[in-house]
Amino acid sequence: MSLNADEAPQRRRGAALENALLAAAWDELTERGYDEFTVDGVAARASTSRAVLYRRWPGKPELVRAALVAAINADPLIVPDTGSLRGDVLNLLRQANTRRGHLAVTVVTRLGAFYRDTGTSIADLRDTLAGGRGTTMDDLLARAVARGEIEPGQITGRLAQLPADLLRHDVLFSLAPLTDDAIEEIVDGVFLPLVRLGGAHRD
Repeated sequence: MSLNADEAPQRRRGAALENALLAAAWDELTERGYDEFTVDGVAARASTSRAVLYRRWPGKPELVRAALVAAINADPLIVPDTGSLRGDVLNLLRQANTRRGHLAVTVVTRLGAFYRDTGTSIADLRDTLAGGRGTTMDDLLARAVARGEIEPGQITGRLAQLPADLLRHDVLFSLAPLTDDAIEEIVDGVFLPLVRLGGAHRD
């Protein structure tokens, strides 16, 4: 007979408890959507009480937002360094295509009344999830400047966001990952020509 057979389950504390709560909240969100998401449902999934959740998050919107942040932080994108802006952007989009597509779909299709309840937009949520940090694209552009591929300020903020915006748009409309040909078309057929055009205008 095991010496541990009659021992009570070990109580989760600190980070272990919070991670379990956020994982349960993420499951509740992806399976039921925001409109049917309940704190009771999360508590049941995590085998805990509502009080434990409310001590950490004052309400449903805050818990959902925290679950989204945790989902992103659990699988961070690796900042590529291929030696060229083209290679870096292709690598970044391929990562996002395979590892973040489901998250983009969740943000649009499962959040429902979240935006109404919080008075925010998808763009506001994107900024919140970024946590005030610069984007990975900012890092890629800084390296391209250091290599002499582009001039400082050559790429505007809107142009820098364009590859990810086009990827997200296509994923949301198809509800499926893009093909590699489509990703290359975004970079070679849209982004880089606009980058070169911006450089020509500066000369």
